[in-house]
Amino acid sequence: MGDIGKELRLTDATEANAQDVIKEQLANNDILIFIKGTDEFPECGYSSRAVQIMDLIGKSYKFVDVLKNEHIRQGIKVLSDWPTIPQVFYKNEFLGGCDILIEMFQTGELHKKLGATA
Repeated sequence: MGDIGKELRLTDATEANAQDVIKEQLANNDILIFIKGTDEFPECGYSSRAVQIMDLIGKSYKFVDVLKNEHIRQGIKVLSDWPTIPQVFYKNEFLGGCDILIEMFQTGELHKKLGATA
């Protein structure tokens, strides 16, 4: 795992600026996933599955370890109106969490959306 993922460290975000920090990163990164842990050492099964799928897709992506900053962890849930982690975004669009990502991967929709070959 983790051959094509790169971590964005958002540890300096505060409660006051977390939304702005998240929005800036979403605007500047085509594929961004918010996970618990890192791509090499995911800290929950859902985050692990999300990383595995992204690695199988073969497109470069950035990830944020939400366990490193509680303001980012809560801020992304508010921004997406989605209560759980992981969360996957493509070109500033929220695609979904782990279950949706798995379904999109199995149907080929994720490949198509991300411009990857199946």
